[in-house]
Amino acid sequence: MERWFEAGGSVLERVAADSPLSLLLAASAFALTLGYLFQVGARQQRQPASGQKYPPYIPSNIPFLGHAIAFGKNPIQFLEDAYEKYGPVFSFTMVGKTFTYLLGSEAAALLFNSKNEELNAEDVYSRLTTPVFGKGVAYDVPNSVFLEQKKMLKTGLNINQFKNHIPIIEKETIEYFKSWGDKGKKNLFEALSELIILTASHCLHGKEIRSILNEKVAQLYADLDGGFTHAAWLLPGWLPLPSFRCRDRAHRKLKSIFYEVIQKRRQSSTREDDMLQTLLDVTYKDGRPLTDDEIAGMLIGLLLAGQHTSSTTSTWLGFFLARDKSIQEQCYEEQKNVCGDDLSPLTYDQLKDLNLLDRCLKETLRLRPPIMTMMRMAKTPQTVAGYTILPGHQICVSPTINHTLKDCWMENLKFKPERYLQDNPAATEKFAFVPFGAESL
Repeated sequence: MERWFEAGGSVLERVAADSPLSLLLAASAFALTLGYLFQVGARQQRQPASGQKYPPYIPSNIPFLGHAIAFGKNPIQFLEDAYEKYGPVFSFTMVGKTFTYLLGSEAAALLFNSKNEELNAEDVYSRLTTPVFGKGVAYDVPNSVFLEQKKMLKTGLNINQFKNHIPIIEKETIEYFKSWGDKGKKNLFEALSELIILTASHCLHGKEIRSILNEKVAQLYADLDGGFTHAAWLLPGWLPLPSFRCRDRAHRKLKSIFYEVIQKRRQSSTREDDMLQTLLDVTYKDGRPLTDDEIAGMLIGLLLAGQHTSSTTSTWLGFFLARDKSIQEQCYEEQKNVCGDDLSPLTYDQLKDLNLLDRCLKETLRLRPPIMTMMRMAKTPQTVAGYTILPGHQICVSPTINHTLKDCWMENLKFKPERYLQDNPAATEKFAFVPFGAESL
């Protein structure tokens, strides 16, 4: 049965590249073909053991696709409606896969408190990230190795480095906006994405890579980032889709650029104080150093992880401030109070005194978190809210939904930075505010 799901997904995505109508026709034909198989499979499904019950299941009349169309059109509305009707835990099917959502702080605790051998991340994310970052890093390796790699990156992301990054970011920002002039219109998301590629590359990759960062190289980053799609998550990476080909081409070209920079740094007698040098110096627990390919993959992953979340959040912060002149003026006055009327160069320690800006950032992350859904694959039976979740379910938590639940947040859809003047703005719910996962706490 699983092989049918994989084959069906391949066919659907092939025609989806041509037109939505082709997708609909192919989906209909495939659904009719699988209809009987699903009926047989449904009769063979395990029934709850005595004393057990499964999460409420949202029925669908469309075999295989399930709720993929409704969810794809408006996932937030779909989840909000399901929460109102079924409660904090419910399951549904999309493209032959069963998803179980845990909404609200209490239910979400299952995912955030789980062990990787129980709720596995690699099984969900590897198909999405490996073509972008490359093999041998992140979710392409056992969790124990990935944890070592994350520890290596954290070694180079310390307070002293952050202090060094502040003047770099300020200089890059001033230089970027010099070209804007006094009047005109710009796409804020495109502009901030370009700027953050520059700042992130300079801070996270080092001066050599930043020095070769032109429009063509920046486009390679954009093409790689474009590989994070629903199609890439659901379907085999070898499919000849335009976004897949673009992603793979960008990956090869960026790796080639990084290999050259890494080799030059290895041969240099000068030691730099940056992330590249950190990765050249560190070793695994068994003493093995990182290969050039691992270093290149980790640098790509580090930049894209930071660039995507930062550009999205910065854009929404700009949007919220742009439509509220009063908060704009208050933020500007705060900067003058902290940095002086002439707005002298910012220091790391001064950031802690920009309290209003910090509250605006938190409220932006609440209303527009950069990650809509976090997922894990259930490897063992799980129990939550009195329900048993079987192995094979993709267990999901949505920060977007948790951040706006009426029973956790007063005036839940309103941009109110002042709510963070309270000690517990989310009615003391531990996992009500998780824009970056449990690490946000």
